[in-house]
Amino acid sequence: MIKIENLHRSFGDNHVLKGVNLEIKDGETLTIIGGSGCGKSVLIKHIVGLLKPDSGRIYIDGTETTGLTEKPLSEVQKKFGFLFQSAALFDSLTVSDNVAFGLRNLKRLTEKDISEKVVKCLSMVGLQGIEHMKPAELSGGMKKRVALARAIATDPKYIFYDEPTTGIDPIMADVINDLIIHLQKSLNITTIVVTHDMVSAYKISNHIAMLHDGRIIGEGTPDEIKKTDNPYMKQFTTGSSVGPIKMKIKER
Repeated sequence: MIKIENLHRSFGDNHVLKGVNLEIKDGETLTIIGGSGCGKSVLIKHIVGLLKPDSGRIYIDGTETTGLTEKPLSEVQKKFGFLFQSAALFDSLTVSDNVAFGLRNLKRLTEKDISEKVVKCLSMVGLQGIEHMKPAELSGGMKKRVALARAIATDPKYIFYDEPTTGIDPIMADVINDLIIHLQKSLNITTIVVTHDMVSAYKISNHIAMLHDGRIIGEGTPDEIKKTDNPYMKQFTTGSSVGPIKMKIKER
């Protein structure tokens, strides 16, 4: 289980996280929703140890990670797989070498074992026979799936998705949603998704939490979120421009 207690983080005068409290239970798919710039990605980067908080604690399977030095933290990070918003593939490497990147750095495997693992992971995301292609030869949806194959190749306990459906068409977005569901069930992994795509959030999630103004302002099952009386959550989930969330538009 992942537990976050009273997490604070500022960047200069910008107080992004203002006391985040959240629990992520083993085996569930938790989706963190919220507007652009609300701190969703910053929160994820704290959980995986890429950023350190100003105050507060994060526990991964009972181990507090916020004060860990580099070596013990790297051991905890071996439990994580990560799908970046932009896919973040290495352009100079083949698909096979991209998927194998973590395996060569984190696992002691023979090249034969690595090759077999690469083929298996690509097959799990519906891609076969593209091992020798380069990222420039792939569509946006294919890049996302290759990145997903790379994320699951090291057998993570937790997998993080940062805006997984951004930048792809609605049909491919639904393919990615189905893959998230399939991999969570078939691999029995805990899934944490950051998105502002409510179609995706409702489809893939067991649990949804909304981050607003640096805090979790509400959480629940998809059905509970749809019925919420919280005006901020209701406005965000319905996509209404009328409500308590006021956007400042600079006049030109």
